[in-house]
This record gives sequence, structure tokens and C-alpha cells, in this order.
Amino acid sequence: MTEPTASFAIADPAARAGLLGAIRFDLKGLVPCIAQQHDTGEVLMLAWMTREAVEETLATGRVCYFSRSRGGLWRKGETSGQVQRLVELRLDCDGDTLLALVDQEGVACHTGRRNCFYQALRDGRLTEIAAPLVAPEALYGR
Repeated sequence: MTEPTASFAIADPAARAGLLGAIRFDLKGLVPCIAQQHDTGEVLMLAWMTREAVEETLATGRVCYFSRSRGGLWRKGETSGQVQRLVELRLDCDGDTLLALVDQEGVACHTGRRNCFYQALRDGRLTEIAAPLVAPEALYGR
């Protein structure tokens, strides 16, 4: 098995084009992307990418998503400082889902938690299983 490289940006335009050509974007031009901490395997979040977001992520090594609510590119950490640096970008067997192995700086969730998956069904009810590590107001100045 090959380990991910420490190089975050993909400099070779042909390599970037090859990956982009293999991705099956949906009818809205989106593909889901799961972000996972590269060294621990912790699943951090799920977000959406457009072709432009994938291109920017590969070119810069800093993960960029597409915000459906804002209708534009969302550079992870641009307002909170909680940046995701790309270690490796993987494509699933059907070509319709991405897995971004990242080095997460700080928390990944806008609620101030390490990851977005902080609720679980326990004893027949939805239960919060992780408290915020940082107050959202501290992240976003609200």
C-alpha cells in the first residue's frame, strides 16, 4: 500500500486534468467530498465540490468546497482560521464521491466541534456525544 505524500498541491496539470476527467459530477455540477484526518482516520465532515473547487484544491493544496447556501466557493477556514490542507484526494469506484485526506488545523465543524458528526442515536434518542471545543463566536466573531 502506498502512503500519501506530504506534498499538498498537485503541480502537474496533466495529473490534475486526469482526476478531473474521471469525476462524475451530478446534474448540478456537484460531487460530495468526505474530509478525513489523514493520520488518525477521523471523519471530519462532508461537503460539496464543483469542478472549480476541485481545481483550486489541487492547485493550492488548501481545501476549497462549494457552499450550496452561499452559491459560491468556500475556502475552508477563510473566516474561522480552521484550515484544511490537502494530503491526498481520492475518488471512489463509481467516480461520484471524493475522499479528501486532510491535515485539519483546529476544529472542522462550524459549531466549534472537532468534527460534524457529534450526534448519535443512543438509547432510542438523538444524543450529543461531543461538546464544542471552541465557541462559534470565537471562530466567526459573532
